[in-house]
Amino acid sequence: MTRRYWNINLEEMMEAGVHFGHGTRKWNPRMAPYISAKRKGIHITNLTRTARFLSEACDLVFDAATRGKQFLIVGTKNKAADSVASAAIRARCHYVNKKWLGGMSTNWSTTKTRLHKFRDLRAEQKTGRLNRLPKRDAAMLKRQLSHLQTYLGGIKYMTGLPDIVIIVDQQEEYTALRECVTLGIPTVCLIDTNCDPDIADISIPANDDAIASIRLILNKLVSAICEGRSSYIRNR
Repeated sequence: MTRRYWNINLEEMMEAGVHFGHGTRKWNPRMAPYISAKRKGIHITNLTRTARFLSEACDLVFDAATRGKQFLIVGTKNKAADSVASAAIRARCHYVNKKWLGGMSTNWSTTKTRLHKFRDLRAEQKTGRLNRLPKRDAAMLKRQLSHLQTYLGGIKYMTGLPDIVIIVDQQEEYTALRECVTLGIPTVCLIDTNCDPDIADISIPANDDAIASIRLILNKLVSAICEGRSSYIRNR
């Protein structure tokens, strides 16, 4: 794997609150190696280790992007949803930011069928066909389209399982993470002090509750993806 310099600044991470963990009573003992201190009843994450694992994750996604691999970013809680969508769109990645539907990856055949239905309904809406149907039928299909847009809108162009999945908040997205593990899909996961660092392929210790922290980590990762994609395009 290529080692590169990603300009990961500890002061910048502190300003974003990346180092703030959960309360000392709400923690996973397996996170002990990633915690540097306790302050006012909360654990403080060791940012030197955060920088190390973030750099490794950037190397991983950069190398994958240089080979034309596909990425999926998952983060469905309110504080993460907008950052996930904007980061994914910037790097031309697929994303899920509303709700992970159980079996979305492990039962890919069902997901693929839903995506085909979604694309068909979008096409019918664009051509005006829905408006030419009886009102009751049109209303039913428009509701179905709205539902599919909410939950599948970020993966509407996905034609197969992703090569790498980036997950914001292990606790919130545990089902998605376990599905990736089952399928052997490499994962990069933000982990707070209440998480298990041994599940994902690369775990990045970071505050997964602060918008600024989530945005900073995602920006570093998608910058690496964008750089890798540029290299891939140049060398085609």
